[in-house]
Amino acid sequence: MAYDNTCKYLAEHYPADFAKWLLSIDTSDIQVLKTELNLEPIRADSVTFLQMANQILHLEFQTTPKSTTPLDFRMLDYYTRLKREYWCEIKQVVIFLQATSSEAVFQTQYIDTNTRHSYRVIRLWEEDPTPLLANPALLPLATLARTDSPADLLTQVAASVDMIEETDERQNISACVQVLAGLRFDKSLITQLFREEIMQESVIYQDILQKGEERGKKQEALQLILRQLTRRFTAIEPEIEQQIRTLSITQLEDLAEALLDFSSQSDLVNYLGNIFFPQPNQED
Repeated sequence: MAYDNTCKYLAEHYPADFAKWLLSIDTSDIQVLKTELNLEPIRADSVTFLQMANQILHLEFQTTPKSTTPLDFRMLDYYTRLKREYWCEIKQVVIFLQATSSEAVFQTQYIDTNTRHSYRVIRLWEEDPTPLLANPALLPLATLARTDSPADLLTQVAASVDMIEETDERQNISACVQVLAGLRFDKSLITQLFREEIMQESVIYQDILQKGEERGKKQEALQLILRQLTRRFTAIEPEIEQQIRTLSITQLEDLAEALLDFSSQSDLVNYLGNIFFPQPNQED
């Protein structure tokens, strides 16, 4: 998840740089959109939506091709939700971070009986590092680009980071570089080229630590509730369990209190239904 958060940070703080790299559009008039879409909410830290003039760039960062819901179907799902809400041209790009021979990273469309949906795929380990090295915002991605000498590439990235004049930006880009470089390089080489104290002082590093603590708390709450529900109702339907796994920490805490009054699994279904499909207030 640290890798996803790092990529999300880069895309949201440097949207114009990503738009220029992926769409060859040179503009600063970009709005970062929310990552929760209507209908049944779908949320993912790795998803970024950038809205330009009558166009949306949807970025999906993937460390590995593994996904509970198949990635190709997710791209179709995001597309239809974005189209429904904004009704404009949508460009979708999946960026795979870590080298793999899996066939999934070569798949560029979803195909069903009456449906064919295409999207662009970038495998970073095949990308020329030159344009990435030329842009401070893309330096973290450069660590994973094509090279015959990975150590030399990381040295080039470190030198480019040192040339960033603004202190806060240098610290944050350095932290992002070190996080993503961990997918390819030994920690000893990374710490040899980058000062650890700079990483610890960065906003993105602190954000990663905070999100890690939040995920730990959520996992504990989730496991406790699932154990309680299993003891109470013997078995929980997979769809219901999946809905519970998407709840926030606050929602899990509320559920833990509410389930004390549940007498059957239908009470649980109704409770979750009010969260995911709230009914509009009825006026007298």
